[in-house]
Amino acid sequence: MANMVMTKTPMPEQAPDVRNKNFKEVALGYTEEMAVFEAQRCLHCKNRPCVSGCPVNVPIPEFIGHVANGEFEEAYQVLSSANSLPAVCGRVCPQETQCESKCVRGIKGEPVGIGRLERFVADWHRENVHTPAAKPEPNGHKVAVIGAGPSGLTVAGDLAKLGYKVTVYEALHVAGGVLMYGIPEFRLPKDIVQHEVEGLKELGVDIECNMVIGKVLTVDELMNDYGFEAIYIASGAGLPRFMGIPGESLKGVYSANEYLTRVNLMKAYQPGSRTPIMKSRAVAVVGGGNVAMDAARCAKRLGAEQVYIVYRRGMAELPARKEEVEHAEEEGIIFKTLTNPVEVLGDENGCVKGMTCVEMELGEPDASGRRRPIVKEGSEFELDVDTMIMALGTSPNPLIRSTTPGLDTDKHGCIITDGPDGLTSRPFVYAGGDAVTGAATVILAMGAGKEAAKAIDEAIKAKEQA
Repeated sequence: MANMVMTKTPMPEQAPDVRNKNFKEVALGYTEEMAVFEAQRCLHCKNRPCVSGCPVNVPIPEFIGHVANGEFEEAYQVLSSANSLPAVCGRVCPQETQCESKCVRGIKGEPVGIGRLERFVADWHRENVHTPAAKPEPNGHKVAVIGAGPSGLTVAGDLAKLGYKVTVYEALHVAGGVLMYGIPEFRLPKDIVQHEVEGLKELGVDIECNMVIGKVLTVDELMNDYGFEAIYIASGAGLPRFMGIPGESLKGVYSANEYLTRVNLMKAYQPGSRTPIMKSRAVAVVGGGNVAMDAARCAKRLGAEQVYIVYRRGMAELPARKEEVEHAEEEGIIFKTLTNPVEVLGDENGCVKGMTCVEMELGEPDASGRRRPIVKEGSEFELDVDTMIMALGTSPNPLIRSTTPGLDTDKHGCIITDGPDGLTSRPFVYAGGDAVTGAATVILAMGAGKEAAKAIDEAIKAKEQA
């Protein structure tokens, strides 16, 4: 009989006044007993609505059924058959708007904690099973992947399981992409990302770091000189956006990309770091998404006395995950919503000493369907800060498109693909993730990778049979 408790089993966490001073993971994970209890809340609906909400189509009722029976390794095998990065997705996937939003238990109570169970299963496997993955039989075909972020790693894993020889080219010195440089340690520990990467290497995936495709090698050279039969471009969207207001060039103004990369990838929070970051007294983070929450929570952990989220719409319109907003509030982040900066103020040394802001109010909906913010007349005020972080979104770096003739892109620099399979305007060149959509979620990038892997396999087989 199902467990009919109406609420999710609570996730153990570090206390807010403790965690906002360290970079250890906030959520502590379920015990085996908690996981079984939560899994028993699943009704195993005949039409499986939760699966329709998952971009990578994890067989959710099946893996949860194994957890309910205490069969944790069996659950992992089901989960990993569809998801190459389950420990990552269990931590950063927005389940509340995807699989859990379809859960029948959510109609009269809280949905089953699918993400929490996914995390538990992946962690249990990592801690208890140490048998290397079996290498599939080679099929004699070669595919190159540009970018070792979530989309690229997904393509690599899915194709490797089919016997392809896959080489992943990564521009940074370590694989993982945004999972390494963008998401803080307290949300996604880096050793977990690297464990997932090692699992792909066990399948036979080669990962070459410090390889800037477009500089070291081009797409054409990979196909013509290195013998790759198909290429998947998953180079992400790492080019930051700014507001274009006076004072943005002052010392103490960061893009969220730079700030988070210094903290996450370069370990700027550790004593003696070779990439130190400014010790701030008061920080304003401009933006309202998950990246803004990450930057603000990092600034708090780095010792800032006040950290503000400055967002031009209201709390109800914040695009960040509800859980991330709640964690930020608990940790002492101050939300200045319906507020917009118009100038960054500097001192005689060219450093930030404050910012001029205006108050906003919401008018009629704009083209996106959201109510458009309008400036309140005569509402200017100054905010006393010495650091400003711009978390306004990103766009794809132009390097790939500028060095690949015949590769069509849109006005935002995103690669244009012919439908969900990721085929570009170049034969046997595919693309997906943020390089196509602009900045989006990890799981959507992974979903694009799964579709492309299937399409690449079909295209190469068709060519072979022709």
